[in-house]
Amino acid sequence: MKFIKSIFIIILIITIVGLLFRGWFYRHLVTYKPVGFRTNYSATDKKLTDYIDTNTNEQTAPDIKQLVELSLSITSRQLNFTANKNDIDPNKLITSKTAHCVGYASFFATTCNYLLKRYNMADRWIAKPQIGQLYFLKINIHKYFNSAFFKDHDFVTIENKKTGEIFAVDPTVNDYLRIDFITYTNDKQSRRKNSSR
Repeated sequence: MKFIKSIFIIILIITIVGLLFRGWFYRHLVTYKPVGFRTNYSATDKKLTDYIDTNTNEQTAPDIKQLVELSLSITSRQLNFTANKNDIDPNKLITSKTAHCVGYASFFATTCNYLLKRYNMADRWIAKPQIGQLYFLKINIHKYFNSAFFKDHDFVTIENKKTGEIFAVDPTVNDYLRIDFITYTNDKQSRRKNSSR
């Protein structure tokens, strides 16, 4: 009985530590590498712009990380994940509300760029939806899946146009695990951006 109690306590401690530090573990175990870009949509539908505005009325002069986290929150509240084929244009997602990783990244990038304009930061920052692949401990996990659905995974980079500083987020992972910033590397530019907080 004492042995079972000890095992239970160890499992409980590991679970609590895993939950509390899931972002840190994720950023140190998983790396995103870009393999292409997606279309960057503008917010043109009035329902979309009204939805974003309604969810940002109390914000005053956020910094870039606060603006990114606000955009993640708005995206998470609006979308529900589905593996089915669906819209990827945020101007349609405001009505359909279901998306896979492409739609999540697209909706987040559009929301973020809209807020960058609203808070006069668009001359310095831009959000770009990216097609990427995930590496777990430097091993590409996509080669272990036969499904076309898992051949890649979309995420978003937020880049400073003047300094080249980059933050990266995965809106789909954020929706399920509440992990904000992710580890991003671009081998072509030989730079690594780990935007953990």
